Amino acid sequence: QVHLVESGGGLVQAGGSLTLSCVASVRDFSEFSMGWLRQAPGKEREFVADITWTGGRAFYADFAEGRFTISRDNAKNTVYLQMNSLKPEDTARYYCATGLGDTAQDYDNWGQGTQVTVFP
Repeated sequence: QVHLVESGGGLVQAGGSLTLSCVASVRDFSEFSMGWLRQAPGKEREFVADITWTGGRAFYADFAEGRFTISRDNAKNTVYLQMNSLKPEDTARYYCATGLGDTAQDYDNWGQGTQVTVFP
């Protein structure tokens, strides 16, 4: 069982930046690939980015490419999502999860999420 806790969300003006963090309570964090997904009200949960267990490969949704960066620090059991040039349409609850892939079904352990609100 992996316990995940996200933080770093908040209210930001369009064009601004936020960095989300996700800390995992698990012995062998370095064995887990990780992803970030998001869910806006009334919408399905959608893939944002994922990163392999070594951090050697990252993959992004089209809307995240060039604006968001996923990274990890296995010594700190933490995965990050740096978000730049934020847009109002990025408003959602952001979740980290263990797994790899571009659908919510590719992931199993989930955090409680952190809310990101981008105003014009």
